[in-house]
Amino acid sequence: MKENQLTAVQKALEIILNSTEDFGIEEVSFEESLGRVLKENIRADRDMPPFDRVSMDGVAIKSQAFAQGRREFPIEAMQAAGSPKLSLKSDESCVEAMTGAVLPGNTDAVIPYEQVEMKDGIARILSEEIGVMQNVHRKGLDRKKNDLLISVGRIISPAEIGIMATVGAHRIKVGGLPKTAVISTGDELVPVEGTPLPHQIRMSNVHSLKALLKPYGICPDLFHLTDDPADLKSKISNLLNEYEVLMFSGAVSKGKFDFLPQILDELKVKKVFHRVQQRPGKPFWFGKRDRVTVFAFPGNPVSTSVSCVKFFFPWLRKGLGITPVEEKYAVLDQDFEFKPKLTYFLQVKLLNKKGTLYAIPEEGNGSGDLANLTLSDAFLELPAERNHFSKGEIFPYLQFRN
Repeated sequence: MKENQLTAVQKALEIILNSTEDFGIEEVSFEESLGRVLKENIRADRDMPPFDRVSMDGVAIKSQAFAQGRREFPIEAMQAAGSPKLSLKSDESCVEAMTGAVLPGNTDAVIPYEQVEMKDGIARILSEEIGVMQNVHRKGLDRKKNDLLISVGRIISPAEIGIMATVGAHRIKVGGLPKTAVISTGDELVPVEGTPLPHQIRMSNVHSLKALLKPYGICPDLFHLTDDPADLKSKISNLLNEYEVLMFSGAVSKGKFDFLPQILDELKVKKVFHRVQQRPGKPFWFGKRDRVTVFAFPGNPVSTSVSCVKFFFPWLRKGLGITPVEEKYAVLDQDFEFKPKLTYFLQVKLLNKKGTLYAIPEEGNGSGDLANLTLSDAFLELPAERNHFSKGEIFPYLQFRN
């Protein structure tokens, strides 16, 4: 590929997806597994529920006695949740039973307290009719012992954590996560807690990237490197030996201080491509050295966000074994013009109108306009082959805000 040749967006994505790595498997506490990818099947260790379970506070009776006309039942005992199973001694009596308790033996219906009058140890049933096993959650109704509850490849949510707790899966196997470093470059950047001089700004891209990675369970180490070639080379050399993924922000364009492509080349990181046919994010650089993958995003904040969502996330999901996300589409809400022959990622606000999702342009003031991202929900992907996009047309979008 010629030095100045642009890589088409779809081609760049295909190349990246063909460069994924297997991050292995690790064992973690189920409590720490939120957002991770499950790498083992979770099965029921017993029936669910494990016993006929009372589902409403009330009195448990034998329904045949009610069918024969009995309406008043002396109370024999109390069946509390968590207590061993009791049995009704007389068909003409009842047992008070609490929600979550084992259904007492010799009973087959629970009458809620709202339909019972209690007086002097007698429960008088006010209902005109009752059903066999009413207000009882039958043993094994939800799942049977050894049934598959959660399969390999599921992203773990609070629902899966609840299941793991239920079946006693306190240690589980999940997909390993790549050891990741997020690196900013440039003498113009100062720490968030610092006070910038008139010619400086606070660093923000590394913190945006860290936040973008958080839902996947990745907590990257953050670094800042100055615009000194010797210092850059020395520190990047160390990072290449310590991390599996390096994510850079800045120093990949054509400026006099954009040393990163040259330094990566000197450190034997193979450039796979540099410069993509898109805006924002055209200077994006991608490469590999052994099992280390390098994503070098342009320094402007919108460029960094677009490149991460469009390229890094699919690469990460494939490496973790997650089913690819289905492409999402929205209706362009107004006419839009973009003349360069580049795929354009238009910032949009998403609005659901009567079941149809509309994309309202929030174009902003270019890739350096970080504040405009707070007004947007997604990037609408407009194809490079055209320059006019009409209201009512449907295009894919990349959502970065839930």
